[in-house]
Amino acid sequence: MITDREKAAFEAGIKLGALYHQFVGTPIARETAAAVETAIEQAVGLQPFVTAVRVRLDREMMVTNRFGYSELAGRMFDVEIRTRVGGASCTARLHLEDDYPMMEIVEIHETPRDTDH
Repeated sequence: MITDREKAAFEAGIKLGALYHQFVGTPIARETAAAVETAIEQAVGLQPFVTAVRVRLDREMMVTNRFGYSELAGRMFDVEIRTRVGGASCTARLHLEDDYPMMEIVEIHETPRDTDH
């Protein structure tokens, strides 16, 4: 049997992976970064089991090309997501670690189930 804890961790991981691959390559500029952050948060927040998501993009890495914009790269992401399945919640993160975009589980909490019912 798969536990709520395992499902919450899976949901957090799958959402970070999807977010990463869905948005890498998006045209972006420092002037539009806040709008893109909000759009990603709102899109990911619609998905099942997501209770919170925060997206920050490293504007210093946004180097304008000859057409006046940059492309969103995985290295620019700093994302934290929280999922809840049953009595378990998982916080996971996507961030730059040693020059590589890493995904990791930050913490998992479980609420004991009421055994009287």
